Amino acid sequence: MPRKPGPEPSLRSQWLGKILRDLRKERGNTLAEAGEFIQRDATMLSRYENGEYTIRRSDVIALLTFYGVSDESFRSGVMQLCDDMWRTDWWDPYNEEHTKDFINVPWLESRAEQISEYQALVLHGLLQTPSYAEAVIRNAEKDTASEEQLARWLELRVERQRVLIGENTTPLAAVLEEHVLRRPIGGPKVMREQLEHLLEVGERSSVELRIMSTDHGPHSGHLGSFTLFEMPYELSSVAYVESLGGGLYIESPRVERFHRAWEDLWKGALTPSRSNALIKAILKEY
Repeated sequence: MPRKPGPEPSLRSQWLGKILRDLRKERGNTLAEAGEFIQRDATMLSRYENGEYTIRRSDVIALLTFYGVSDESFRSGVMQLCDDMWRTDWWDPYNEEHTKDFINVPWLESRAEQISEYQALVLHGLLQTPSYAEAVIRNAEKDTASEEQLARWLELRVERQRVLIGENTTPLAAVLEEHVLRRPIGGPKVMREQLEHLLEVGERSSVELRIMSTDHGPHSGHLGSFTLFEMPYELSSVAYVESLGGGLYIESPRVERFHRAWEDLWKGALTPSRSNALIKAILKEY
């Protein structure tokens, strides 16, 4: 009987593979030794470690035991990552509408311990109203997507905002360039609603918004927008950069450059109270 295919390898499987590879090397085991313990050949284990194949839960448990991992918190985190690879989430039905590099974003947003974002052109999807989001998506995809696809993409963008609502919210810190608030996307009515929404979101305890004034001199965001995800259970933080060529994920050690840029942006932006005042002033212009 042919083996039932598992989920397509993803950022999650790559991270899990890296954790298992690091544990094996720390213990000093070869691929052949570890593979023999779980009754897999060395080639298969190598593919697990490279994230090419999705490893089964029972094999992860066995390998953690073989490597002598007894810390319950660490084991729990690794198993959570393993379960995430096989679990069906609310965003999975959208896989066909988006590239694999983007569909990892909702998972990162749902699992991150902190999201830090710098936006230089438009508001981040987590902060957009439906009308603002529709204007952005329609302008970008009107020549290549059907009305049905546009509706699905808008639905996904709104659904992603779940991470900012409820009891288990993900903390969000955002630095927005002042001209992002002044760019007339969707017309005056849409912008009024959007700015009012920003004021409302900014009052939540889990969200802190800061505006980078156009009066501020050169800063570290001159190369463009990015999002930083601080991840749990031994995962490195990761930066996500979106472009016309697709999404790009940057991990350690290169992600440190994004951390330094973020610190500079956070310090250079207006305080939350002054940012709030500026949003209100721009709102009056609409």
